[in-house]
Amino acid sequence: MPDKHLSTQFDSELTSVSSQVMELGGLVESQIRQAIYALHHFNLEAAHEVTANEARVNGMEIEIDRDLSSIIARRQPTARDLRLLIAISKTTANLERVGDEAEKIARMVLSIIESGAPRSLPSLELRYAADLASGLLNKALDAFARLDVNAALSILKEDDLIDKEFDGFVRKLITYMMEDPRTISPSLDLLFLAKAIERIGDHAKNIAEFIIYVVKGEDVRHSTIDRIESVVK
Repeated sequence: MPDKHLSTQFDSELTSVSSQVMELGGLVESQIRQAIYALHHFNLEAAHEVTANEARVNGMEIEIDRDLSSIIARRQPTARDLRLLIAISKTTANLERVGDEAEKIARMVLSIIESGAPRSLPSLELRYAADLASGLLNKALDAFARLDVNAALSILKEDDLIDKEFDGFVRKLITYMMEDPRTISPSLDLLFLAKAIERIGDHAKNIAEFIIYVVKGEDVRHSTIDRIESVVK
């Protein structure tokens, strides 16, 4: 009977910390949407809102890490439970870094607005890549909540689309800079933004890899898609 009681408590603590991760994920997703809205509309208010919420994201990361440390110290989990706690910790770190990327986008938007950079540059084309990255993060969080390895595998494959968008955007910016040297400085700003968006996709990919680690017990980081497919199936 005591063992069942302890197991119930442990499950309750896992549920609680998992809920905190989902809450952090929701906040970070909101950060991305606001940052992209700020970029799309050159909106000062939206950009400032992103930077103002950065402290809250950081605080939630610290709180989750504290709770995880407490659970590991008191419960001494083994096997899959320990993998889950490790994956939660790493997912939390990746979400915090996504928040950092959203803040970078917001700060760069503020810089572009203040500098009066020309809006004829293809800033709107970043919207598609940003939507892909945001959608990928949403799918990663959903897959993590369900520990769905097939959804995780799909996310790893989709990340290539963001990489291709980034490469195409870089080529376009290079063309702009070659045709008109006056666009070099604002083009570099947009390149910085594109890289931040690409990194959001990378963090979503990392979360997908942790899902496979929890369920299958295999570390698939730096693995080929073929190997990951064999692990999942």
